[in-house]
Amino acid sequence: MAKTNRKIILSCAITGSVHTPTMSEYLPVTPSQIAQSAVEAAEAGAAILHLHARNPEDGRPSGDPAHFRQICSVLAERTSAIINITTGGSTDMRIEERLAYPLQAKPEMCSLNMGSMNFSIHPLADRITKWRYDWEKQKVEGMKDLVFKNTFADIEYIFRHLGEGGTRFELECYDVGHLYNLAYFVDRGIIKPPLFIQAILGILGGLGPDPENLLVMQSAADRLFGRDNYYLSMLAAGRRQMALLTMGAILGFNVRVGLEDNLYLGPGIRATSNAEQVRKIRRILEELSFEMATPTEVREILRLKGPENVHFI
Repeated sequence: MAKTNRKIILSCAITGSVHTPTMSEYLPVTPSQIAQSAVEAAEAGAAILHLHARNPEDGRPSGDPAHFRQICSVLAERTSAIINITTGGSTDMRIEERLAYPLQAKPEMCSLNMGSMNFSIHPLADRITKWRYDWEKQKVEGMKDLVFKNTFADIEYIFRHLGEGGTRFELECYDVGHLYNLAYFVDRGIIKPPLFIQAILGILGGLGPDPENLLVMQSAADRLFGRDNYYLSMLAAGRRQMALLTMGAILGFNVRVGLEDNLYLGPGIRATSNAEQVRKIRRILEELSFEMATPTEVREILRLKGPENVHFI
């Protein structure tokens, strides 16, 4: 949704489930590391914190509510940022694992992938000769033969069981077809505006990181939902992150950064924290005269239920 004099909604995805500990020593993996990194990102200007959990013993993705509780209870005390819990989990998790904590916590916001898809980073395995943990190589190489499953039945289940508790969604769209999937649910009244759509570029299996694809997603969203009914955000995985985010902001997108999406700050320079990426995109956009929306402003824009109606225990 392009608006004049609008404020940018800045999200930060803290750890994800795709990158592995071998890929960056700075990737937060324990609950305390994830919580601290998220707090720092919020202090740097992120209004929304997108969260996955990991097993603190070896850094593998986890859907265990106990791991999420250790993260979210800290964040609820230390920051006013919006806590956005994944329902995507990891490509090899069953939907019951992915939803175990969101269904307990019923947070203000959850992510929701708008369709099944090939989703892979398996080419990265060819660049790594020594892995920190045994599970990493098998997981990364194994993505070549995995499909992330989110059927229409899965999506409707998530909408109904989380939506009835007042949770709203970061609607993750990896291709134009995902926008049409979303329109199916909007047309049936299963989800109502305002929609917060996350256009995702650069994942193998989805739209590539080409500038033209920003306009493709924007024009399709305008056509399907009407410009007054949605807010469009974007992320760009990998090395084109900052350039495409800057272009997207100029075109009317909100933006997402974070070590889930990109492990680097610049060419050959690893990001040492999520906050570094937040500060960099914020500096770029403020130089272009954009302002960042506060968590309070984002809650009003997206009509969230407020942190007082969530209990991260």
